[in-house]
Amino acid sequence: MKSIHKIIIILLCVAAIAGCKKSFLDRPSNSQISSTNFYKTTSDLRLATASLYAGQEWYQFNNDAWLQLGDILSGTGSVLYNGDLVQLFTRTITGQNGNVTGGWVGLYNIVGQCNGVINAIQQQASPSISAADKNAAIAEAKFVRAVCYYHLAVYWGAVPIVEDNSKLIKDPLLPRNIVSDVYKFVAKDLTFAANNLPKTDDKGRVTTWSAQGMLGKVYLTMAGLGQSGGQRDQKLLDSAKKYAGNVCKNSNLDLLPSYYDLFKAQNNDSPESLFSLQWAAGVGYGSGNALQGYFSPSNTLIPQKNGAWIPMQPTYDLYRMYSDQDSIRRKATIMLTGDVYPELLQASGGYKATMVGLKKHIIGNEIDNNSPTMDVRSSPEHNAILRLADVYLVYAEAILGNNGTTSNGDAITYFNKVRARAGVDIVAVITPALLRKERRIELAFEGQYWIDLVRYSYYDPTNAVKFLNDQDATHGRISFTYDPATKIATRDTIATPITLPATINSFTLPIPSSELTSDPKLAQPPVPYY
Repeated sequence: MKSIHKIIIILLCVAAIAGCKKSFLDRPSNSQISSTNFYKTTSDLRLATASLYAGQEWYQFNNDAWLQLGDILSGTGSVLYNGDLVQLFTRTITGQNGNVTGGWVGLYNIVGQCNGVINAIQQQASPSISAADKNAAIAEAKFVRAVCYYHLAVYWGAVPIVEDNSKLIKDPLLPRNIVSDVYKFVAKDLTFAANNLPKTDDKGRVTTWSAQGMLGKVYLTMAGLGQSGGQRDQKLLDSAKKYAGNVCKNSNLDLLPSYYDLFKAQNNDSPESLFSLQWAAGVGYGSGNALQGYFSPSNTLIPQKNGAWIPMQPTYDLYRMYSDQDSIRRKATIMLTGDVYPELLQASGGYKATMVGLKKHIIGNEIDNNSPTMDVRSSPEHNAILRLADVYLVYAEAILGNNGTTSNGDAITYFNKVRARAGVDIVAVITPALLRKERRIELAFEGQYWIDLVRYSYYDPTNAVKFLNDQDATHGRISFTYDPATKIATRDTIATPITLPATINSFTLPIPSSELTSDPKLAQPPVPYY
């Protein structure tokens, strides 16, 4: 895999930006548009920023790391016969782990593309383009860059901040920057985005509500950094409450009425979606959404009946989070043996699950989706990186803050909006444990739960470590089978690799060995950026 330095230098040499024509998804290849004859009109800026929503830029992170790091590390999903994924599941991760390397390289790949767009607009955009249009385009790129750096900080802690790709030519060896400065950088990018993005835009593009929702989440994370004893910085909690609350109360956005329908391709970019990757069908290897191709429980569900290379299984620990009442979210997220899905294999009358497996992101074949060009590596699902339900729960958590319980009206209202949509009983009191459980169920297999646990580890490291170890102690961190006749789930008895006990260091991933070889400074103590 290419290192961050090679990727950014290649981006410099190619100096190309993907864009869209009539459709936001209809992006020409990077070689078709050169920055030397580009950025002459507002339409050119829109084409440039369209490249930041999917395609080659997001392929590696989306397919190699998003669910692997977000859901396998956290004990929500498991794959017990793939070496790299077993390392994630058992906390035996090495610097050679392909998913860890894919996450690091993939995120810096996107950062490099964002930097190229931002700097090209600032340096080359025609004077005839209004300042508002320039700033809106820069804001899109800064939003995407902030999302990437947020993930980098959550996974690796102190990482290098790169704003100008060209500086790497003079000095390609980068130090890491302290994690507090990485989050500060993220917050600055998102603040610019919140102030310069429109309230509404073309379907699929980010808006000020996207930026403010993400700001709420970032400030909630920052509030715990460097704290201990279960307490968080109240000023940063107030900032999280401010931005998340503004989205909740003033955006005029609503949850999609059906949780089950939320993950169908025909509901891509619903009003609930604040930032989703804009995948297209038929683009093939290296440019498409391959989640279904990798993780489907059966290749019969996939175009050309090809794929299902590493079926993702939910853990027993996740399964036991669902109450009997919570059947809508459960069935939309994980398959149990005997479940029937009429939207899958429609030409054959539907699909009856023959094993426990992943349902979320499994949307069926080309006939099911009326998508003739769909293939195993290019699903048309626009998977959400940030959605409104997430922001509702961020708002509730920011209000809960350092308290053991809350019955605050706003917190209860937005927390219960999520539960009511799922068809489960509303509550009158919220606790930290209930909030963590609700987030896990609502956002399972959306790359979020490891982020939640890292956030927890910042301000309550002892209990965060205990939480991970309790998964092992109760034998929940394992796959399971399900008998539809008795409705009994049974933990698998197959021999599983030994899982190392969690420590506070378990919440920080190792820097890929290939990166340390390319840049020995990464092994040195991090330095301030500001």
